[in-house]
Parts: sequence; structure tokens; C-alpha cells
Amino acid sequence: MVLRRIVKINEEKCNGCGLCVPACHEGAMEIINGKAKLLAEKLCDGLGDCLGECPLGAIEIIEREADEFDEIAVKERLKELNRETTPSGACPGTKPQFFGGCPGSRAQSFEPEETASEKANINSELRQWPVQLHLVPVNAPYFQNKDLLIAADCVPIAYANFHQELLKGNGVAIACPKLDNTVPYVKKLAEIIKLNNIKSVTIARMEVPCCGGLSMIVKQAVQEAVANVTVVEKIIGVRGNILN
Repeated sequence: MVLRRIVKINEEKCNGCGLCVPACHEGAMEIINGKAKLLAEKLCDGLGDCLGECPLGAIEIIEREADEFDEIAVKERLKELNRETTPSGACPGTKPQFFGGCPGSRAQSFEPEETASEKANINSELRQWPVQLHLVPVNAPYFQNKDLLIAADCVPIAYANFHQELLKGNGVAIACPKLDNTVPYVKKLAEIIKLNNIKSVTIARMEVPCCGGLSMIVKQAVQEAVANVTVVEKIIGVRGNILN
């Protein structure tokens, strides 16, 4: 153990957006249970490249006793993540770099596993308007005595059976934990749960790290509402499959 500079994460401020993960050139950061975590002290060089990427100021650099920075461990970690420590053609003495950006914004393309031979006529299961969390009234009649679906706004695009399997019969509110101003969401959801005798809450979110913030918002709202409701989480893969 040595006295040195190292990352400190304020989990109360962190919303799990994941922007710090690709910003850390050593691969020391990861989103676990919707919060940014420092995987190991020896992976953090204390330079703070992740600080500028955090939109909520949840990361700071402090000085304390910690394990020494271990370059060999970093190389092993980067191999595990399939990252190159130096891009092709760059000077070996330059700071390690990698490409890809935020995991939730990384460009991908893929072919669907199956293609329908004929166009299907499917009825919408939507029974309310509006649907965005920052627009729905907390005492809307369509929430009364309902099961509530809180969905990341990418989910209906990614999951083909969204209407039949997730939306049908439920009140719904959609949100983006990365792009929205989520500060008022916990309080608003708590009010919706308290005022409308909500039976259960289903969280439908994408697999990308930044979407984990939606789970944290919903769970905090249920606690604040002091409500005895069941919370179920459905995680959708970027290829449109349910992962859990």
C-alpha cells in the first residue's frame, strides 16, 4: 500500500450512464448493478481521464493509501477487454488509447436471425397518451389499479413483441436514463405509485450499461413510496432478445 492519487466514486450521484467506462484507458471501471465501480485499485493510474466524462460529478480524484498501480495487470485487463494499448501507427510512448466510445452508443450492424415471409397485421396495445415519463400526469386515470411498465425508450424499437408481451394491459411510461434530466424522476414515480394503487412495476431496459440507471430510479421510487409492490426487470439485448 502506498499513498497516492486514486479515483473515488459517489454512488449516490452515479446513475449508471457508463460514460466513464470507455474513458478509462486502463479498463478499471465497470457498471455493476447500475453503478460505476472501480474494479481494482491497481488498475487505476489516478490521472482522472474519467472525470470529464461524468455528467453528474460523481467521480473525483483523492489521495489515500491504495495498492500500487500495476501496468502488467492493466495489460492483462486490456487483453481481457480486447483493447489495444496503442493504436496502429502510434508512438509506443503515447498514452494508451482505444476506440468505441460509450458502450451504449457503439455502432453495430447485424442481420436478423429470422425474417417474416409476410407482413403481419398486429394491433397496438397502447391505451393512453402521453407515454413519456416527464409528460404523464401523476394522477392519470389510466394508471389506476394497473400494473405499471417503465420502459427505456429504445426497448419498443429493439423488442419486436413489446406490445403483446410487455405493454398489453399495463400503464406505461418511457424514459432514457442517459439523455433525460432524471433528477425529478424518482419523486414523480413515487407519486404515481402512491396515488394509483399500482399493483406491480416491470422495468424493461436495454442491456447497455447506461440503461442500468433506469432500474436504480424505479427501485428508489418504490422505496420512497413505501409501497409493497413487486418489481420485475426485463433486460433486452441489442439484437432484440430478452436476456433474463
